Amino acid sequence: MKYKFLHTCIRVMDLEKSLKFYKEALGLKETRRKDFPDDGFTLVYLTDEDGTCEVELTYNYNPEKPYEIGNGFSHMAFGVKDLEESRRRHMEMGYEVTELMGLPGEKPRYYFVTDPDGYDIEIIRQED
Repeated sequence: MKYKFLHTCIRVMDLEKSLKFYKEALGLKETRRKDFPDDGFTLVYLTDEDGTCEVELTYNYNPEKPYEIGNGFSHMAFGVKDLEESRRRHMEMGYEVTELMGLPGEKPRYYFVTDPDGYDIEIIRQED
């Protein structure tokens, strides 16, 4: 039996703020949107340029308080060729960005940027 990864879903407090982050900071494009006004929520799907990954943003109308991310979820990861330029760009956009890091004994090859809801996004240097 063959399985294909389809998407990662996260719940967001402010749909427009989250859309701006995922579109501007990560270059994702909205592919479809499903509004369910009678049930009080909207789903927005975004994908990368190659269509290899998809993020589903779930916006529940009028959430009472921020969502708890939980201690089991860690992060999503995206690859980029020019890691330093990407980090500089995210810092200029005003997002929370970590130092460049590497696994023990390795050169720095990734950093994290935090989205508007506090989700960590790992940005990894993509080798040819």
